[in-house]
Amino acid sequence: MSKQKVLIIDDEENVCELISLYFGKAGYDVACAAGGNEGLEKMREQRPDIVILDLMLPGIDGVDVCKEIRKTSNIPLIMLTARVDEVDRVLGLEIGADDYVTKPFSPRELLARVKAVLRRAAYVPNPDEQQVLKMPGLSISRISREVIVGDTRVDLTPKEFDLLWYLSSNRNRVFTREQLLEHVWAYQEFYGDERTVDQHIKRLRRKIEANGASCRITTIWGVGYKFEVREILGR
Repeated sequence: MSKQKVLIIDDEENVCELISLYFGKAGYDVACAAGGNEGLEKMREQRPDIVILDLMLPGIDGVDVCKEIRKTSNIPLIMLTARVDEVDRVLGLEIGADDYVTKPFSPRELLARVKAVLRRAAYVPNPDEQQVLKMPGLSISRISREVIVGDTRVDLTPKEFDLLWYLSSNRNRVFTREQLLEHVWAYQEFYGDERTVDQHIKRLRRKIEANGASCRITTIWGVGYKFEVREILGR
């Protein structure tokens, strides 16, 4: 069985060496690029299974690199950042990153997150499983990963779609943030940052509810979230 390929795009040599050593011992084939242009070139040449991308790069920064990657590929991507501001985390997720890790980081936690993202990317739906959800004013296709609100297609990031599918296919059931991190992000070794869930929920509400879908994601204070259809609520 061939090794899974990891591409690290980071201009800090010590970070690349640390990740390469740790991931190499875990059985991954690791390649490094010190800048955005080199990273894009290596991605085209080596076709990695996942990209670990630093947000702050010389020349083309990580945001623009991520945008370029997303123009042609849905490859799993984890963003590294030394910034801790919420706006930076939200920006990374909104442009298509599947996850983010703040520096300094534990290589063990980064490895766990890479494994989680790769597990999600490798998921193949069972033919017997439901593949399309239809509700008043809302249609979600797991096959094409399309979301239609009314007559309008709504663009979601890969993780936003995964979260919407999981909540809507288990409507009226309340999930804690920890449960959503485990089932949607597949964090089993590390639960990660619960604010990731809150940020994704906020963006889903803006994209789905604002476009007139007859559903809502309700906050259950002190517990978590649940997906409800307004017709059921008598609204």
